[in-house]
Amino acid sequence: MTAPVDSAGEQVDAAREQVAAACRRLAAAGLVPGTSGNVSARAGHAVAVTATGLGLAEATAEGISVVGLDGTLLAGRYEATSELPLHLAVYARYPAGAIVHTHAPASTAVSCLVEEVPPIHYATLSFGGPVRVAPFATFGTPELAEAVVAALADRKGALMANHGAITWAGDLAQAVELTAVLEWLCEVYLRAAAAGTPRVLTGAQLDAVARAMRLRSYGTVRPAQTQPE
Repeated sequence: MTAPVDSAGEQVDAAREQVAAACRRLAAAGLVPGTSGNVSARAGHAVAVTATGLGLAEATAEGISVVGLDGTLLAGRYEATSELPLHLAVYARYPAGAIVHTHAPASTAVSCLVEEVPPIHYATLSFGGPVRVAPFATFGTPELAEAVVAALADRKGALMANHGAITWAGDLAQAVELTAVLEWLCEVYLRAAAAGTPRVLTGAQLDAVARAMRLRSYGTVRPAQTQPE
């Protein structure tokens, strides 16, 4: 038996649809092969989250579980992912609206190599700084959740040693985008490290890029100041 979903039914239904769509998008990009990885979105006091064993490429809203912030199953035919404690710990600690956890190849490979992904590219600014690697702990355990929450301090993403990657954001679109950026950053690191010692950007260089981004509203579409005749 599942507990009844609260009055925010439409919000929960929308979250389930969004989680399923995000799963399909991540699978199409090769970031969540098979049943690996999990996705969630917060809807008030509820969380829509992938079910355990779910094939993400074929995810549908009906296959997405809904749990309370205490982990109680509120709706859905299947048990939530075994990484539910990780998702709930991040929601409890940070103002996340959505979380994506993957076993994407480049991110997972780098998680086996370093303690921190250095700022070899200003894309690290998207995460708040160098991407930390949380120490290894068994999946689904409080120890893993605690380690990842610590690695995410002042960050929007982290790697999990010999395991994978996690990102959080205000909504699923942003979290999925951050996941793609993190995988790209790890791929760049792997290629650079294979050829030599990657050059690391200094704090001053990163500060200059951050200022330029703010001044130019980097990453946003803006109308031209002059229009063609």
